[in-house]
Amino acid sequence: MGVVEGLTEFLPISSTGHLILAGSLLGFADAKAKVFEIAIQSGAILAVVLVYWQRLRDAVTGLASQASARRFVFNVLIGFLPAAVLGLLVYKVIKGYLFNAPVVAASFIVGGLIILWAERRASPRVRIHSVDEMSWLDALKVGLVQCLGMIPGTSRSGSTIIGGMLLGLSRQAATDFSFFLAIPTLVGAGAYSLWKERALLSMADLPLFGVGFFVSFLSAWVCVRWLLHYVASHTFIPFAWYRIAFGVLVLVTAWTGWVVWAD
Repeated sequence: MGVVEGLTEFLPISSTGHLILAGSLLGFADAKAKVFEIAIQSGAILAVVLVYWQRLRDAVTGLASQASARRFVFNVLIGFLPAAVLGLLVYKVIKGYLFNAPVVAASFIVGGLIILWAERRASPRVRIHSVDEMSWLDALKVGLVQCLGMIPGTSRSGSTIIGGMLLGLSRQAATDFSFFLAIPTLVGAGAYSLWKERALLSMADLPLFGVGFFVSFLSAWVCVRWLLHYVASHTFIPFAWYRIAFGVLVLVTAWTGWVVWAD
């Protein structure tokens, strides 16, 4: 489960659908497993922090003296705000009504088609080549697009990267900002979930969560470093076709009863 989380969290293919499938195959799909899936995101986030350590450290140490550092931190917070507010408002609705096969499958397939359209349309004018060039309004727009990632199967990273590109960010800038937004977004979601479900947890779970955290960190570190090299000279079209194929797989496994795609 840690490997699946680390490899899928930051690719535009949705970690949620893959974790449901992996959990079902492993017989690990009870209430505690749902908390586990969210908790191990912290390992993936640690990988992002280490990959961008220099940039994050410079931003923190430069808050008092550098306008660029203050603008960077402010933009990340502005981009995080829509997901934080909307998440608190619709958390129960999402958990209660959207975790089912039709929604997950449709999200995978529609997301794949959107990526194909975004990549094959006429090349748009790139306004922003670096995260440092973003205004607070650019950050807010990407943050609003990130909210689409709350729909199971949509992919938070896919929403922010492709959405950012459609809003005028370069492929590299959109990918970088997606990673930066992931830090407060996933840490916040993980902390909220652990607090809500704290009655399910005990000290006996520490080894289980520790292994998931560590493996998630290692696989995410490899994946993030690979993706940063990949986006320099490749499109996201292969991920689009993968999403479409996985969406079909969701429907087949749900129809045959092989996997229960519901909370």
